[in-house]
Amino acid sequence: MENKKRKKNSKEQEEKVEIEKIEEEKKEKKKKKRKVPILTIICATFDILVLIFFFVVYGPFPGFRNWWITTAMASGHHKYFANTLYSKATIDEVLKNNTVVESGANTNIEEIIFDGSEKDSYESIYEEQILKRDEGNDLYKVVEIDEKDYKGFLVVIYDASRVSLVSSSRIQSNGQKLTALAKEQEAIVAINASGFSTTNNGLVPTGTVIQNGKVVSIGGRNRHGGGLIGFTKDHVLMLTTEGAQAAIKDGMWDAMTWGPFLIVNGEPNDVVGNGGWGVANRTAIAQRKDGIVLFLVIDGRGANDSEGISIADMIPLLQKYKAYNAANLDGGGSSMLVINNELINNPRGYGYTGERYIPNAWIVK
Repeated sequence: MENKKRKKNSKEQEEKVEIEKIEEEKKEKKKKKRKVPILTIICATFDILVLIFFFVVYGPFPGFRNWWITTAMASGHHKYFANTLYSKATIDEVLKNNTVVESGANTNIEEIIFDGSEKDSYESIYEEQILKRDEGNDLYKVVEIDEKDYKGFLVVIYDASRVSLVSSSRIQSNGQKLTALAKEQEAIVAINASGFSTTNNGLVPTGTVIQNGKVVSIGGRNRHGGGLIGFTKDHVLMLTTEGAQAAIKDGMWDAMTWGPFLIVNGEPNDVVGNGGWGVANRTAIAQRKDGIVLFLVIDGRGANDSEGISIADMIPLLQKYKAYNAANLDGGGSSMLVINNELINNPRGYGYTGERYIPNAWIVK
């Protein structure tokens, strides 16, 4: 009897073990089914990223394409960023749809009426930022620009007669950093000026440079629109498409070539799309109708959490501060502001940060 009972228990135990074994095998099979090979995951992820890339780069929405092409084509040495991804026809089409249509007008210098009087009330916060001077400083004031996508500085210069264009003493080698150039010139405020090319003869400023009423340099062709940007003997910011000799005859004293012009005689130039220069670090020079000069420097490429600014956004920004004549200067890694021998902004180029060697600068002395 006991033997039968033992056999029965033993058989039940064996059946139980067998059932548990079968259940365990089922679980293992389920695990194997759930487990996806790592290589498969990598390949699937890569395919998804490729699809996203092609959708962004070549898809129906032009935002990325416009930004990428205009930013790359505006640079001096990185046009291959656009040429690698897009055909010449596509690039030409994008540039056509993102440009500044300049009026061709020149500055009417008689419209600038110098008014150094201070006010007790202001029509806007922007007027207050300009006209309310810092205590003990009647020469300049620094206004911080802090918008959603871009940050930088606007320097308000109350005495236009203190503004001049200076060239680097080392222009025939590799130029100078703005801090060194400003210190050499004993400048209080300085910003970068001309674009340039690098040759065996040093840095060659783009286009024509005029100093003290004489042509001191004739460089490569200007492909940036605009024309001569400078000040007359009477300290009026003159923007002109005339040649150097005609400009000098009209009173031009210090000038350099660049562009595009942004505002001429109070009228902004027409901007199609983003203006054709993408989003980047930018420098601009302007003058109000009351004679106050404005230096604008905006950081870009992620410096100081600033992506940069487009031409399309720079014009309304300057209009807020009542710029009557305004022009774009060299930008990108060249955009720099120095005050009292200190670099104030955060210049950043492709693959480098810090100051760039430049041929000349606008200074306040």
